[in-house]
Amino acid sequence: MAEKEQTEESEPKKKKSSNLLMIIIIVVLVLIIIIGAVVTVLLMNGDDTPTATNTTQVKEKKIKHTNTSSSGDDLNNRNLSEIGVLYPLDTFTVNLKSDAGRRYLKTTISLELSDAELSHELDAKSAVLRDVIIRILSSKTLEEVSSKKGKQKLSEQIMDRLNSMITDGQIKGIYFTEFVIQ
Repeated sequence: MAEKEQTEESEPKKKKSSNLLMIIIIVVLVLIIIIGAVVTVLLMNGDDTPTATNTTQVKEKKIKHTNTSSSGDDLNNRNLSEIGVLYPLDTFTVNLKSDAGRRYLKTTISLELSDAELSHELDAKSAVLRDVIIRILSSKTLEEVSSKKGKQKLSEQIMDRLNSMITDGQIKGIYFTEFVIQ
């Protein structure tokens, strides 16, 4: 009888240890699943990591500026009646140069012409003009185009490159009628 009492006492100990082992295994598996999910989410959303220089951009994933002039200070000093003939271009959507992830710029541009006759030359060279503008826009980083000064520098660069290509007149100004960075 003494043997029966010893086996009855050892069985609850085995049951308790096997239950404890099952609980530990389940907790470890749940932790592994949670850690895997967190790592997956972080890797999938890695392109939206904040940069130290642009914290306001992170708060607003989408920034939209409308009716921004290439030379904002010049536009403030000019009357609307002084603005020449405008030549609208189609919308440009390009990837910005970025190490942190995928960012793109969507912009619509209008060119201020010195003479209405220049529009005929621009029509004939529209494919080349679009190519030049796309190359300039896609060579910029988020930091270069997100500030007012950066937009002014960008418009001056576009204007200089386009003016070097045309012969019937000149482009007097660049106007961004849509400017979205995402």
